[in-house]
Amino acid sequence: MYSLLLAVIYLLFISLGLPDSLLGAGWPAIHLEFNTPVSYMGFVSMTISCGTVISSLLSDKLTTKFGTRMVTSISIFLTVVALFGFSFSTQFWMLIVFAIPYGLGAGAIDAALNNYIALHFKAKHISWAHCFWGVGTIISPFIMGYAVTNTTWHDGYLIVGFIQLAIAIITLLSLPLWKVNKNKSEEQRQKSIGLISALKIRGVPFLLIGFFAYCAVEATTMCWASTYFVEVKQISVEQAANLASLFYIGLMVGRFISGFITEKLGDRKMIIIGTCILACGIVLLLLPINSYIFAISAFIVIGLGCAPIYPCIIHSTPNNFGAENSGAIIGIQMASAYLGTTAIPPLFGLIGNIIGFTIMPIYLLIFVILMLTMIESTFHITKKTR
Repeated sequence: MYSLLLAVIYLLFISLGLPDSLLGAGWPAIHLEFNTPVSYMGFVSMTISCGTVISSLLSDKLTTKFGTRMVTSISIFLTVVALFGFSFSTQFWMLIVFAIPYGLGAGAIDAALNNYIALHFKAKHISWAHCFWGVGTIISPFIMGYAVTNTTWHDGYLIVGFIQLAIAIITLLSLPLWKVNKNKSEEQRQKSIGLISALKIRGVPFLLIGFFAYCAVEATTMCWASTYFVEVKQISVEQAANLASLFYIGLMVGRFISGFITEKLGDRKMIIIGTCILACGIVLLLLPINSYIFAISAFIVIGLGCAPIYPCIIHSTPNNFGAENSGAIIGIQMASAYLGTTAIPPLFGLIGNIIGFTIMPIYLLIFVILMLTMIESTFHITKKTR
């Protein structure tokens, strides 16, 4: 049962990744059809992120009351509704409406699953789980690229919607498997603390700022990679939709490799190594070379650098702050992450429209520096506390 449950969790992380890269890959075609400015993608992603912030903050209470398996099942069906809604949208405002259930579903399942793995599985499994998230994010741009080339972007969302529906049905059928960790989960829920108490724990504010900054980097790259290729490297919309998957390829490969070495090096060292690789990728983007080959390499390296950071921050939370506090803290972490994805990519869109999208590497570098400073401060504080 343990192995089957792990397989289901990996599949759920694929479902988490599937919608995440669709908007960025399809946006060059979507905004042309709706005759909206390129920066309007920020309004859609902002709506999604607002929903995820709300459901993330509520995730600890929801999981305590209903359990991880029920929260997960309901949440994934919400994302199915959203994906089908996107596929049938004929006006821009409809995207905003269907972004609401997607955000609510994504936030709850993300926080619940991450906390569940951090508590019940080894570090390699959370790394590989996020690797499977990368699998989902890689598949989607290719689906969208195929749809844009052969039909319309609507079919891209429709195809992914059917894949998501299949995963949702499998999740329902797998509900009995979650009993394998039932006793541990019930014990953990009894010790769960509230959000206010979690915020008062030393080091938590630094952690939240650091996680906010990391997710700002990841979300900006995810949302604007395709547009960067179109606006800066003058690549066709169809080709850019496929090239947007390069970041996700680096992310997936990096997380697969991280799973083999994280337990030996530890979460903190993996975060530092990932940050160094991430910085190298940004430097590649900064090189004043017109060839888009360097941009291709840069986005792959950026993905490789991002790979260990997210899962290692999550996995280190129970160790840094105590297992009894992790549910509430990870819920707040997810909220801070989605605040980063809410505010920072739209801000880049506005700046890109004014200054130009060539500013992207400098924009990313600012948040990388903030992230490393805050995360290192977190480890320093919690080391003294422990």
